[in-house]
Amino acid sequence: MTVQHPTPAPAEVKARHRALWALGDYPSVADTVIPHLGETLVDAVRIAPGERVLDVAAGCGNASLPAARAGGDVTASDLTPELLAVGRARAEAEGLPLLWDVADAEDLPYPSATFDVVLSCVGVMFAPVHEAAAAELVRVCRPGGRLGLLAWTPEGFIGRLLAAIRPWAPPPPPGAQPPPLWGREEHVLDLLGDGVVDVRAERHDLVVDAFATPEEFRRFFVERYGPTVAVHRSVADDPAQRVAVEAAIDAVAAKAADAHGVMRWEYLLLTATRT
Repeated sequence: MTVQHPTPAPAEVKARHRALWALGDYPSVADTVIPHLGETLVDAVRIAPGERVLDVAAGCGNASLPAARAGGDVTASDLTPELLAVGRARAEAEGLPLLWDVADAEDLPYPSATFDVVLSCVGVMFAPVHEAAAAELVRVCRPGGRLGLLAWTPEGFIGRLLAAIRPWAPPPPPGAQPPPLWGREEHVLDLLGDGVVDVRAERHDLVVDAFATPEEFRRFFVERYGPTVAVHRSVADDPAQRVAVEAAIDAVAAKAADAHGVMRWEYLLLTATRT
């Protein structure tokens, strides 16, 4: 019997996503708030020297570079060329021999069972059709290989932030699901199905102390983080709506911060073995 592969999102949706993540300055966001999150994922999957590693939705290499430092033979793939260009320059500066491919997480251009390890650090969660992306993660990993996924949870800070700005965001395409669902273990297990065994899932908090006030956080994110940049720009000509968007972002940040401005951003770290 032929297994029906889930249908990826249409090309026009991919074009919008590519443009979204080219907005602002995502590399500076990664450097400021998640500089070591990729290392956390790489440590969890225990990359050995010489293993073939694919980082899906790699962005500017937050997990790809640590994977290469661990000795992996790394391919970094992402839909947005502008982010890959930053990662490539950083790899070259360190003398790390990575491959950088413009590629769609829902339709990866690699043969089945190519990689020993398949990773994604807060990346694949933003692919619109979760079933299609998950099927590709499993397909390109060899039997006995390892998958490692790190995603923001719906209940955590980024999940709440995305929910807060959703009223001003464009409607999702048919078949799309909210990105933070990748931060729920049961959702990911349902996506991966019998393609994996030996699943281990843990929730952790990332401590973020880069912003003294909610307003400072908001100013940084509406200038640099694609989803908030896009929403803020969409209401730029409507003062009342702009104030409403900014108030919504401030409220999420204020609720998350302690008296010293320190926030804890919850994420799910999941590892599994390909059947």
